[in-house]
Amino acid sequence: MQTAVHANSFDDFFKAIKIGDVKSVNALLYRGMDPNLVNETGQSALTLAVLQGQTDVALALIKAKGIEIDERNSHEETPLMLAALNGDEKVIDALIALDAEVNKTGWTPLHYAASKGQLKAIEILLDNSAYIDAESPNQTTPLMMAAGYGTADAVRLLLESGADPRLLNDKGLSAIDFAKHANQSTSVDLLDKAMKEWMIKYPNSLKP
Repeated sequence: MQTAVHANSFDDFFKAIKIGDVKSVNALLYRGMDPNLVNETGQSALTLAVLQGQTDVALALIKAKGIEIDERNSHEETPLMLAALNGDEKVIDALIALDAEVNKTGWTPLHYAASKGQLKAIEILLDNSAYIDAESPNQTTPLMMAAGYGTADAVRLLLESGADPRLLNDKGLSAIDFAKHANQSTSVDLLDKAMKEWMIKYPNSLKP
C-alpha cells in the first residue's frame, strides 16, 4: 500500500511537471522518484511534460537515469511524436540524440509534424532518416496529413524532399484529395503540379 509520503510525492511530481517547476522535478528525481511514473490518465511523466509544452521539464526528464524515451501512452504516442506535433525542436533534438524511435510502426513522428505544418520538426526528422512516405495503419502518409491538416509550406517541403503524391490510403484517397476536402487551394495546386511531374517520370503507372 502506498504511504502518505509517497502519495504526496507522486502528486507533487506531476503537479511540478504541469506548472514547469524544473527545480522541484529535479529535486524529486534526486530523491529517487521514478522518471517513468504514469499518472491517472495514463501519461508518463515525460509524455505529460511534452504535452504541456514544458520544454525545460522534458529536458530534465530526458536526462534522468533510467528514463524510457520511447514509452507509449494509451494512444500509442511516443514523446518524440508529441514533440514533433508541438514543434519543440530542443526536445526533438534531445530525444533523437538518445536514439528515440524516428520510424516507429504505425503513426510516426513525421505524420505528427506534418499534421501541424511544423517545418523545422519535419526537417529534423528527415535529416535523421525519417521515412518520408511512411504509412499509418490506414495507409495515410505524412504528405496526406500535411495536405489535409497542415500547411501548404509543409506540403511544399515534403514534395521537395521527395514525397510521392500518387500514393493512396486504404480508402483510395491521395494527398490531393485530402487538400481538396480541406479546401486548401495552394496545396491542391502544388500537388497537381507534382502529380503531373511524377506522371512524366513514371508514365505507365499511377503508383510505382
